[in-house]
Amino acid sequence: MKPPPIAPEEVRRAQEKRLRDVWETPSGWRYWTSVNNTQVGVWYTATAFAFMLFAGVLALLMRTQLAVPDNDFLSADFFNQAFTLHGTVMMFLFAVPMFEAVAIYLLPPMLGARDLPFPRLSAFGFWSFLIGGAFVCGSIFFDAAPNAGWFMYPPLATDKQYSGIGADIWLLGLSFIEVASIAAAVELIVGTMKCRAPGMRVNMMPLFAWYLLIVAGMILFAFPPLIAGDLLFELERMFDWPFFDAARGGDPILWQHLFWIFGHPEVYIIFLPAIALMAMIVPTFAQRPIVGYSWIVLAAVGTGFLSFGLWVHHMFATGLPQISLAFFSAASEAVVIPTGVQIFVFIATLLAGRVIFGVPMLFGAGGLAIFIIGGLTGVMVALAPFDWQAHDTYFIVAHLHYVLIGGMLFPVVAGLYYFYPLVDGRKLSDRLGKIAFWLMFVGFNVAFFPMHLSGLRGMPRRVFTYPEGLGWDWLNLISTIGAYVFAAGFLVVVFDVLRPKSRQPALERNPWNAGTLEWINEPDENWGVRSIPLIESRYPAWDQQDLIRHTDEGRFYLPDAEEGRRETLVTSVLDAEPIYCMRVGGNAVSPIVAAFALGAVFIALTFEWWVATAVSAFVTLGAILFWAWTGTAEIPEKPGKDIGLGLTLPLYRSGPESVGWWAMFITMVGDGTAFGSLVFGYFFYWTIHEDFTAGTAGPGVLWPMAALACFVAAWLLMLAARGVNARGSAIGMRLAVGAALVLTAVGSLTGLYGPWVHGMDPTAHVYPAIVWVLVAWTAVHGAVGIVMLLYCLARSFAGKLTTAHDIDIHNVVLFWHFLTVTAVTTFAVVGLFPLAL
Repeated sequence: MKPPPIAPEEVRRAQEKRLRDVWETPSGWRYWTSVNNTQVGVWYTATAFAFMLFAGVLALLMRTQLAVPDNDFLSADFFNQAFTLHGTVMMFLFAVPMFEAVAIYLLPPMLGARDLPFPRLSAFGFWSFLIGGAFVCGSIFFDAAPNAGWFMYPPLATDKQYSGIGADIWLLGLSFIEVASIAAAVELIVGTMKCRAPGMRVNMMPLFAWYLLIVAGMILFAFPPLIAGDLLFELERMFDWPFFDAARGGDPILWQHLFWIFGHPEVYIIFLPAIALMAMIVPTFAQRPIVGYSWIVLAAVGTGFLSFGLWVHHMFATGLPQISLAFFSAASEAVVIPTGVQIFVFIATLLAGRVIFGVPMLFGAGGLAIFIIGGLTGVMVALAPFDWQAHDTYFIVAHLHYVLIGGMLFPVVAGLYYFYPLVDGRKLSDRLGKIAFWLMFVGFNVAFFPMHLSGLRGMPRRVFTYPEGLGWDWLNLISTIGAYVFAAGFLVVVFDVLRPKSRQPALERNPWNAGTLEWINEPDENWGVRSIPLIESRYPAWDQQDLIRHTDEGRFYLPDAEEGRRETLVTSVLDAEPIYCMRVGGNAVSPIVAAFALGAVFIALTFEWWVATAVSAFVTLGAILFWAWTGTAEIPEKPGKDIGLGLTLPLYRSGPESVGWWAMFITMVGDGTAFGSLVFGYFFYWTIHEDFTAGTAGPGVLWPMAALACFVAAWLLMLAARGVNARGSAIGMRLAVGAALVLTAVGSLTGLYGPWVHGMDPTAHVYPAIVWVLVAWTAVHGAVGIVMLLYCLARSFAGKLTTAHDIDIHNVVLFWHFLTVTAVTTFAVVGLFPLAL
C-alpha cells in the first residue's frame, strides 16, 4: 500500500499535544483514579506478583515443616491454613489474574487500539481483585484463614465448628474475586472482537489475542459453576439449607462436580495464556512467522473445548459408574492431542528459523520441558487404575506443580523479560536473567521430582508431619532444599525488576525486532498508538515498511483529539471494517467507590452484619448507576467525525453494532452458565434419590405458571417498547416499559409465593431448598430488571434515551431475552417437572 500523506510538522505537534492532554495520567492522589490500560495493567501485574510472593513464603514454611520427620516448626492448624491459602492464592490470585493483567496492558497496542472499550471496567476489576485478595490473604494474620484445603470439600468445610469463619472468608472473598475475573473476561472478549485495527481480520489476529479470546470465553463457562457452588455452600453454612448434607437429601459430591467443572478448565485457563506468550516469543527469536498459524489456533480452540470434558478426571476415586470412568479417562487422554500440536508447532518454527537464544527463549524452553514432564504424568493419572493408587499422594502434588509452574510460571518470567522494554524502555539484565533461570530450573526439579517418588512410596497429601522410618525422610529434605534454591532464583528476578535502571541507556522501540503490533506502543505515552494503523498482514512490523514511523507521524486513523475526548475505533467482528468512532470513559472515582462498596457487601456478609450489608449494597447500586449515567450511552455533540484517510464515521451506534450490546450479551452468557449449574444441581438430586421430593409438597402448578405468564408478558412488552421507540413514540415506549415493570414485580412475587404458600421449609430437605434457590434466583434477576426499567424511564425523561439514541433500550431488551429464558426454565422445572415423576 502507498504510504498515506504526512501532515505538516506544526500540525503534528498540535495533534500530539491534544492527544497527550486527553490521555494524561492524573497527578497526586488522583493518580489512583486513572483508568489507562498502561497504569491499570502495571498495577494489576504487580499486585498479582505480590500475591504470588506471599503464597511462595507460605510454601517455604510448609517445606520447612516437612523437611524432617516429627517436626514441630508449625502447628497442625497453621499448616492447614498455610496449605489452603497457598493453593488458593496461587490459583485464584496469581495464575488467572496475572494473564488478565498482562492482557489489559498488551492487548490495546497489539490490536492497534487506543484502549480497551471499557477502561473503567478494567479499573473496577483491579480494585475488586486487590480488595478481595487482601481480605483473603490477611485472614491468616488473625488466625482466621480457611483451613479445609483450597478445594473446600464438604462436609468438613460446611461444619462451622471445624472450619470456623475461614471457610466463609474463602467462599465470599473468592466470589468477589471471581467478579473481577468475569469483568476482565467481558472486557477482553469485547476488546478483541470489536476494537481491532482496520484490516486485522480474525485470521490475521496475533496469536496472543486468539489465546486470550479463547481463555476469556472459557472463564465465562468455568467460573459461574463455582459461583453457583459457592452460593449453595454459603446458604448451607449461613442458613442451614442442606445442599451437601446427606441426612437431609443433599450430597457432597455435587460440590465436587461444580468445583471441578471450574477446576479442570482452570488448568487450561492458566496454561493457554502461557502458550500465548510463547507464541509471541518463539517467532521473534526464530525471526520468522509461526509455522502452522491455523493449526495452532484450531489446537487452542480444541484444548479449550476438551477441557470441559475432563472434570471427573479428579473424581475417579468417588465410586462413579464404570462407563463414566471410561468416558472421562478417554477425554483426559484426548486433550493431549491439541496440546501436543501446539508444542510441535513451536518446535517446527524454531527448526525453520535462525534461533536467537536470549533470556526469554531460555525461560520459555525450560518451561516447555518441565510442562512436558507434567503432561506425561498427566497421561498416567488419566488412567483410572493408576489414579486409584496415586490419588491423594504427593505424586499428584508433583504432577500439579510440573504442569502449572512449568506451563505457567516459567513462560510468565519469559514474557516479563521479553515485554519489559514496553514498560520501561530498557531491558532487564541478561546476566541476572540467566542466573535466575538456572537457579529456578534446577531448584524446581530438585524440589518437585522427588515428590513423585515420595508419592509412590505412599506419602499422602495434606499431612503436616510424618514419623521416621517410612522412606520419606531424605526425599522431603531434598525437596525442601530445592524449594529454597527455586525461591532464590525467583528473588533474583524480583531484584532485576526492582533495581534502579536510570543509568541504562533507553532502547529504541522494538529491540527484539518482533513482527507484531504491540511494539508500536511508546513507553512514555498513554495513548496506546499515535494513530490507529491499517493492517495488511499477521506480522505488520516485518511486512509493512516503515509502519512504526508512519504510525508515529499520524498518517493513519484518529491522529488527533480535536474535541478533547478519548476515542478508539470499533470495527466488525470478522473483517475489522470500521463501524464507528467510540468515546471511551476517562479517569474516574466511580469504579473505586463501586469496588470498595461491593467489597464491603461481601465482607459484611462474611460476619453476618446484615445492616452493614444492606447499606453497602445500597452504596454499590448508587455507584454503579452514577457510573452508568455519566459514563455510558453518551449522546455526542455531532453525528459523526472525520477519522482520517478521508473516512467519516458516526459517533454513536446501538444494537449488535455497539460494544455495550456485546458486553451485555457476554455477561448474560456467564450469568446463564451459573443458572444452568443450579438447574444441574436440581436434576442431580433427582438422579441420586429414588423419591426426589421425599414426600415434600412442591410449589404447585398455579403459582409457577402465573409467574411465568407475567415474565413472558413483560418480555413481549419490552419488545413492543423497543419497537415503538424506534418509530418515535416516547410516550408509547414509557407506557410499555411501565407495564413491563409492574408485570415483572408481580411475576417475581408470584414465583416466591408458590413455595411459601405450600410451606416448603428449605432447612428440612434438599428438595424445597433447591426449589427456593431457583425461584429466588429468578426473582433477584427480576429485581435487577426492574432497576433497569426505572433507569430507562429516567433516561427517557432526561432526554438521554431517544429514537436516534437508544442503546439503553436495546441492551435492556437483550437482558430480557435471558431473563425470559431463565423464568421459563425455572417455573417449568419447579412447577411442571414434579408432575412427570
